[in-house]
Amino acid sequence: MAFQLSPGVLVTEQDLTSVVPSVATTAGGFAGAFQWGPVRQVTTISTENNLVTVFGMPNSTTYNSFFTAANFLSYGNNLQVIRVVNEATARNAKSNVSATAIIVRGEDHYNASYLNGGSGQGLYIAKYPGVLGNSIKVSVADANTFSTWAYATNFDAAPNTSPYVSAIGGSNDEMHIIVFDALGSFTGTVNTVLEKFSYVSKAVDATRPDGTSSYYKDVINNQSKYIWWGAHETANVATVAGGQTIGSTANASAFSNLTSSPNVTLTGGVSGDSPTDGNITTALSVFANSELYDISLLPLGSASAVVANYAISSIAEVRKDCVVFISPLLTNVSNNAGSEATDIVTFRNTLTSSSYAVLDSGWKYQYDRYNDQYRYVPLNGDTAGLLVRTDFVADPWYSPAGFNRGQLKNVVKLPYSPSATDRDTLYKAGVNPVVTFPGQGTILYGDKTLLARPSAFDRINVRRLFIVLEKAIATASKFQLFEFNDPFTRAQFKNLVEPFLRDVKGRRGITDFKVVCDESNNTGQVIDTNGFVADIYIKPARAINFIQLNFIATRTGISFEEVGA
Repeated sequence: MAFQLSPGVLVTEQDLTSVVPSVATTAGGFAGAFQWGPVRQVTTISTENNLVTVFGMPNSTTYNSFFTAANFLSYGNNLQVIRVVNEATARNAKSNVSATAIIVRGEDHYNASYLNGGSGQGLYIAKYPGVLGNSIKVSVADANTFSTWAYATNFDAAPNTSPYVSAIGGSNDEMHIIVFDALGSFTGTVNTVLEKFSYVSKAVDATRPDGTSSYYKDVINNQSKYIWWGAHETANVATVAGGQTIGSTANASAFSNLTSSPNVTLTGGVSGDSPTDGNITTALSVFANSELYDISLLPLGSASAVVANYAISSIAEVRKDCVVFISPLLTNVSNNAGSEATDIVTFRNTLTSSSYAVLDSGWKYQYDRYNDQYRYVPLNGDTAGLLVRTDFVADPWYSPAGFNRGQLKNVVKLPYSPSATDRDTLYKAGVNPVVTFPGQGTILYGDKTLLARPSAFDRINVRRLFIVLEKAIATASKFQLFEFNDPFTRAQFKNLVEPFLRDVKGRRGITDFKVVCDESNNTGQVIDTNGFVADIYIKPARAINFIQLNFIATRTGISFEEVGA
């Protein structure tokens, strides 16, 4: 306590109410190809509709990624998505038709390289790479051109002079900007209005009464979902004597007039919808930072062994708090009658042995309502989704497989539903069969991880149990940092952890536990090196994988007690 220099009462508080916190177990991460949206930037998506709004509808080259993400979201509501493109070919549409198009990945890339103009792309650049950008049309009017502007009816009144510029004696700074879906690529209807920006200013320092910028460049860059600012209009401008040009600081003079309203349709957009393994692993590498991105489940969609092994070794095994979900190649399970199990096992043998990875047995056939056709989609988005469902209806340490929690959604058919013989082959190799049972649905019929050696961690529920325990207790343990390693701190730690483990035991996650944190493992050497050691012994609960039912026929006159004995 603090020293007092004269008599008095000093009141202090000490908080000993710390508990082991709950940790997130249902958040997913995904990197895939989409038609629209920021590249190499994490966006949290909660629903399939939200996925469409941010990343666009699926097409013939992006549907695998789209439906992997959408299938996961059919079980949960938290998926952190990264768009991947082939960065050697992807380009943003632009208004300067003669310029060579560039790629602007997203906000950070734009701010670092193009915020101050000089890109040569023209007045406007599509917000993101892709052919969808070629459908964007932008038109602008000020007070001088509003009366003849084709789009004047979309606004309540003509632009004129903003209160900010008027207050310092200037004039003619306001403009209206409208953005259209010229080809109907975004909305399905030609020339649909996508967004409008009213009463924006030509003055770089202009602000609204609430203090926010009304400068047209800032408004576009901060609010538009479709365009970046590229350059100021100079060709269709009548300079006012002694006046201000567009983008100048406001003063007691008029801004230049537009002589005609710029109407520009962006061109040159290229989607780059076929990313390389290098593009995908670069995007996935973002998730290696566990402090910034709290994910527990990482479905990969249609991924090569190269991508899968990178995700296992460089993300899951490094983070140690998430599980990677993989499906075999489509060629392993479609039009491959009789060789499916062999080829899936061959694919499995190219993958790293790890308890942080799960491999299912294939793909499913599902309806694509956006294009009115059926598609083959890898199952790993669903497999990861089943773990989310398990978290919602039970706990992370329950198995996601079987008829109670393992039923997949949106399955028209499986190109390959393993027979009992094939299931034996697959399960021995660590592949979890997905099987259609007539009248009972399509079921995840295994709960193994890709750990090759016999261990408790070769089961999904055990791996996830330890992820939850390790993550929660590690989070709580941070508050022991910089405290003294003495009996009080060690007792405080045990009193923190043991109630949490008793709760998990009561919820059937473990059968027993023991926490050792005393002088036996916190020796003088440990204390002198500023360390702290706690040994936590866990007996995990095991899920039933094999049931044997013995039916025994007896003679009429025999006693069951005699048979049982």
